[in-house]
Amino acid sequence: MSVPNPTESVQRAEDTPYARLGGDAGVRALVDRFYDLMDFEPAYAALRRVHGNDLAHARDKLYWFLSGWLGGPNLYIERFGHPALRARHLPFAIGTVERDQWVACMAQAMRELDVDADLQAQLAQAFFRTADWMRNRAD
Repeated sequence: MSVPNPTESVQRAEDTPYARLGGDAGVRALVDRFYDLMDFEPAYAALRRVHGNDLAHARDKLYWFLSGWLGGPNLYIERFGHPALRARHLPFAIGTVERDQWVACMAQAMRELDVDADLQAQLAQAFFRTADWMRNRAD
């Protein structure tokens, strides 16, 4: 058993991105807006093509993943184990265009939901790093 180091920063539950987004309902709203935009906005057509015909399963998986990733319940891990994001995305052709569209679509979803500007900036950086790691084909 380890003893917490009092000099380490501990993030309180109410300070997590999950809580700052509005908890479960906020994360679900963000995911739903993201997929609605992807489905209907021509600017995200290349990204939409990667997802196949039905977005319902992808919506749930992103919601479950983001819930834990943002500091809330680990819904994805409870269902599937470790996310292994890069390995799970290898079957999909992801290049710079898809990465950039994913990041732009998420940024637009956050703006449209009036996510706090500081949180948007923090998440935009984290989303970009993660999306960039998912790239698996040369452009």
